[in-house]
Amino acid sequence: MNASKWRSQGRLRNRKIGEAKSKKSQTVGKIGKDFDVFLQYTDNQKQEWRVKMKDKPQIKANVEVKDMPELHVAYIRHIGHYKGDSELFGRLFEKLMKWVGPRGLLRFPETSMLALYYDDMEITDEDKLRMDVCITVPEDTVVDGEIGKAMVHGGKYAVAHFELAADEYEDAWNAVFGGWLPESGYQPDDGPCYELYYNNPDEHPEGKHIVDICVPVKPL
Repeated sequence: MNASKWRSQGRLRNRKIGEAKSKKSQTVGKIGKDFDVFLQYTDNQKQEWRVKMKDKPQIKANVEVKDMPELHVAYIRHIGHYKGDSELFGRLFEKLMKWVGPRGLLRFPETSMLALYYDDMEITDEDKLRMDVCITVPEDTVVDGEIGKAMVHGGKYAVAHFELAADEYEDAWNAVFGGWLPESGYQPDDGPCYELYYNNPDEHPEGKHIVDICVPVKPL
């Protein structure tokens, strides 16, 4: 079952519980048909989950529920198909960078790049899917033309950290919604999910995308 179908039907996967111990953490569960999901506690008693896809072990993540800050972003909106279209994302981000660069708004490492997603692919017509490519900017930034400005609400998010090949994003989202979420004790909260990007994959020795998938959540 893909992530969207799980969200719309609210089904839980079959459970298989086990216990294991390691030097720095205690595992309290191993759950799921397609995923191994381990809840562990660090030395300071912070909860973290480790998620791995069984038939694709390279799809793995550390997941933490934490408070994320409010973000002010400049964005370009795309409406329509975008799944798996890395060239589309490249073009949109290139256009956005050409707008923010001459205005002195690139201030790395403070500046962050992200993509916001608003719609469920299973229930929204493909030609109506909304996605924003974004870059964080000061709150008082003035925008024009096709560049919009928005505020991404802060609050409690599940943050899943991945290193992915370009064609592994769908598997990563399924790991979050189909592997971690059913057994986490949380449910999706209102507001868009987003991907937060940390690197240029062309500069990674294995061409990997270092990314956090951020999902607003609340307790069940």
